[in-house]
Amino acid sequence: MEPTVAGNGMVATSHPIAAQVGVDILKSGGNAIDAAVATNAAMGLMEPMACGIGGDLFALVWDARQRKLFGLSASGRSAYAAAIGLFDDHALDFIPTHGPLSWSVPGCVDGWDQLLKKFGTMPLAKLLEPAIDWAQRGVPTPPVIANTWNNAAEFLRETPEAAATFLVDGHSPRAGEMFRNPRLAETYRHIARDGRDGFYHGRIADQIVAYSDSVGGLFSRRDFQDHESNWVQPVSTNYRGHDVWEIPPPGQGIAVLQMLNLLEGFDLASMGAASADWWHLFIEAKKLAYADRAINYADPDFADVPLEFLISKSYANNRRRRIDMLRAADNVPPGEPARGDTIYLSVVDKDRNCVSLIQSNFDSFGSRHVPGDLGFALQNRGNSFSLDRNHRNALAPHKRPFHTIIPGFVTRGGEPHFVFGVMGGDMQPQGQVQVLVNLLDFQMNIQTAGDTPRMQHFGSATPTGRAANGAGEVLAEPGIGQSVVDDLQSRGHIVGRTEKNPGGYQGILIDRERNMLLGASESRRDGRAIGY
Repeated sequence: MEPTVAGNGMVATSHPIAAQVGVDILKSGGNAIDAAVATNAAMGLMEPMACGIGGDLFALVWDARQRKLFGLSASGRSAYAAAIGLFDDHALDFIPTHGPLSWSVPGCVDGWDQLLKKFGTMPLAKLLEPAIDWAQRGVPTPPVIANTWNNAAEFLRETPEAAATFLVDGHSPRAGEMFRNPRLAETYRHIARDGRDGFYHGRIADQIVAYSDSVGGLFSRRDFQDHESNWVQPVSTNYRGHDVWEIPPPGQGIAVLQMLNLLEGFDLASMGAASADWWHLFIEAKKLAYADRAINYADPDFADVPLEFLISKSYANNRRRRIDMLRAADNVPPGEPARGDTIYLSVVDKDRNCVSLIQSNFDSFGSRHVPGDLGFALQNRGNSFSLDRNHRNALAPHKRPFHTIIPGFVTRGGEPHFVFGVMGGDMQPQGQVQVLVNLLDFQMNIQTAGDTPRMQHFGSATPTGRAANGAGEVLAEPGIGQSVVDDLQSRGHIVGRTEKNPGGYQGILIDRERNMLLGASESRRDGRAIGY
């Protein structure tokens, strides 16, 4: 496939109808920020296992007027009642993956409010209209989303609220089948009328807290009333003459920067995209970055995160010496300082305002709980806390957990160049690095850069306190030659096969010489890049 080409504006995301919703907002006079919010609201209806207003949001925004990049961390915090002692009383070593003890406050709606207050041109009520309309009359379900939905059907039947919201006559929507969510339509109408306070201070918060009380959750009205998003300074590294930008912790975005810094010391272009040397280096760089991720990535309001040290070139130069080209590392300690379901969307408008936005429930349908008749699932992001009291990411009241969702952004010569992201839990930094290396080292176009076969490494230590698993395991997609797999195994890698690694890449590249936009949406998902 070739990239989509357009001159005025473009939206790329993992459901074609949602992408068209955003393009329609651009055509009606809205800017990239307006279109991103409208698209995200539509995605909460159309891909509800992956995202929705029960989850969190992160965004990188290029403001064309100020010629500046801004970062938004719209992640929720733990309940004030959350404490490690509570889990000790239940003899739990880790926070449950699902259920009410995995909740943190949803940050999405406040994220929309912050984006629109700072950069928007249209009211939220206007931007929610398309999603409300589709929710009321029904939206067709595309094949990849239908398959993911079907995998969740069994556990959706476990609670009456989830079944009533997300199942059609007792089953998940099949490919091509219409899905309606009038409950979400009503919730969106309430937010359209009362804004973000309608979510955090009114009827919606009341219903969530009442549901929490009924199932043994920890939420209180204060948890919602005290919620706020944070504008943060994006951080970057330079790779092959391009500045790559990420949101700082508690997200894992700086793992991308650490991996690129390590890889920068090698001539990847001469190795080639199909070489075992390239894949060996990629896996080893990932292990080194994730060893740091396991202990250092946490809420900076609660922990001293050595951010500048971790993303420095000098640190990468020292860590790079640990890479043995002939042998896979099976014991990777962190340096010493001096799962998942997500949607991603990118938007560029006619003025070249840009939005890189990622939004997630974390796991499929998050905690698997739907609060009452509100029409959305609550995230399970609180599962990412550690119960080790000495860990930087240790659970504490009103604290943000470690986060996997990371929007990406690339500038060149101080101008926006590439707005992109890759969904998929721990795969996200790995996917971003593979896309960037394909684009900048192997000179692929932006569509091929996402479609090219990938590898994913599992087994690194995690920020929840789970230990590393030796050399781990690598899963290779079809198209990666058996000779490469054999070579990697001879170096000590454990390599298996998979039909498709998780993820979901979307990207828009700004061709300044021709004043055109090039869009991509990878073939592993249902999405499209749509322009005008």
